[in-house]
Amino acid sequence: MNFETITYSLEGNVATITLARPEKLNAFNTRMMAELLDVLDQTDRDDAVRAIILTGEGRAFCSGADLSGGPKTFEFSKGGEPERETTKVNGIYRDGGGRVTMRMFESLKPVIAAINGPAIGAGATIPLAADIRIASTTARFGFVFARRGIVPEAAASWFLTRHVGVQTALAWCLGGRTVEAEEALHRNLVFSLHEPDQLMMAARELALEIAEQAAPLSASLTRQMFWRLAAAEHPMAAHRADSRAIQMLGGTQDAREALAAFLEKRAPVFTGRVSSEMPNIWPEWSEPVFR
Repeated sequence: MNFETITYSLEGNVATITLARPEKLNAFNTRMMAELLDVLDQTDRDDAVRAIILTGEGRAFCSGADLSGGPKTFEFSKGGEPERETTKVNGIYRDGGGRVTMRMFESLKPVIAAINGPAIGAGATIPLAADIRIASTTARFGFVFARRGIVPEAAASWFLTRHVGVQTALAWCLGGRTVEAEEALHRNLVFSLHEPDQLMMAARELALEIAEQAAPLSASLTRQMFWRLAAAEHPMAAHRADSRAIQMLGGTQDAREALAAFLEKRAPVFTGRVSSEMPNIWPEWSEPVFR
């Protein structure tokens, strides 16, 4: 796919995906949705990619849904959004932001969101599916859905409550006020704050730490385990998953290399291929209703 609304680069083992509609404050539309889905497929296939940074071009991260469709923007059946392309399952149109967060949830590579400016609506909910969120001191967040006559999308009712708790999530979503960067940090929405000119440097340091120190299969399974087991009813689900994972990874070349490097006091050289060697530690894991 030729990208029109995002840019993509790979430097070393770190991929950077940039929302690139700066003249529209990187407003989210169906083209951007399709390109994000496509590029995440690409990063999964490319074993050179060991970590991903998601950020925005210009002064905003993402201003939310493109409202050029006017009052009918959210009327799926009436073609409110121009050139709407989405999936319909059992008579229900899938929310575009949710398709992106579901794809991020299933990513084989860790994702760091570097939120460089205002993140409103879909711009606030899409990075909820990132593994780590860091933000500029100029960032601010707006969960404005109730003010627009709709509800939070992109599976925010699942992701946001896990980050900040139900009470804070409801206060932000029902009131719809702007959440400044300091409050986002205080409420655990973001991991750290950085001056604007230091944000991407900090994101890359985090990404390189993952890319250079974590075995690829270990990193992929760890992010899956933490996300999927966050909602488990009993810790036995985690015990089953990590028992399988340790047994399946314990005899791999990367596990042997990690121990040898530790004992020899050198940096490890990992060769595991996430694209083709991922073990299945989820035999009882049910697929989502929407896929």
